[in-house]
Amino acid sequence: MKLTELESLIEPLISLSQQAGRQILEIYEAGFSVTDKADNTPLTDADLAAHTTIVEGLKALTPDIPALSEESDAISFEERSSWQSYWLIDPLDGTREFINRNGEFTVNIALIEDHKPILGLIQVPVNDTLYYGWRKGGAWKKLPDHPVEPIQVRSPSEEQLVVAGSRSYQSEIMAEFLDKIGSHKILSMGSSLKSCLIAEGKADLYPRLGPTSEWDTAAAQCIVEEAGGQITDTSMRPLRYNTKESLLNPHFFVFGRDNRDWSKFI
Repeated sequence: MKLTELESLIEPLISLSQQAGRQILEIYEAGFSVTDKADNTPLTDADLAAHTTIVEGLKALTPDIPALSEESDAISFEERSSWQSYWLIDPLDGTREFINRNGEFTVNIALIEDHKPILGLIQVPVNDTLYYGWRKGGAWKKLPDHPVEPIQVRSPSEEQLVVAGSRSYQSEIMAEFLDKIGSHKILSMGSSLKSCLIAEGKADLYPRLGPTSEWDTAAAQCIVEEAGGQITDTSMRPLRYNTKESLLNPHFFVFGRDNRDWSKFI
């Protein structure tokens, strides 16, 4: 897809994400029910409402591009493997943060082409902050009533790393990793906002040494890469999408301007 075509999608996607975000907030404020999916992850009315809005909106915007959402019915790899381009959506990233009512949840929309994210948009419903980027178009942040601003990753301090960490997931392997990397402080955050901290230069490293799925990272990966950073697996290779039956990600690192081989600390 051409650069001009990608850029032309941004404004409609912003409107679509904001519509989904408003629906999420209405349910957030009114109260909601919670059920468990087959993988024991939580599901709320807000996940389903945002899913419907986004998928229907994308069908109207790009009828020839299929969509895969966290809340989609199962789509086999046999079918998906024929897709050169597709939308990859997490209609409510950070459902546990939503349930815990801390505001750290997002709407994630990504466009994948040849197994790579070429456009990513993340909307924060509680304050309508937007992060977005597209291939060769840079990475951007938009606050309400403010002009859009470019964002970039930073070079880490030699004295102390700022590490983005999950509010909802901790593990022994993570604790061991953090013990090995040297002086650091933890900046806890939910959902894809951890990757946004890297993209806008507020943190240096986000190690995810636990389970995630492809819709959790795709939008953030495009934004981080366009801001000058990377999202890699623990062999330091960029994450790729729709390459196998499973939609689970490997463990990964998100980082800015840093040439360290993070894999040596595992």
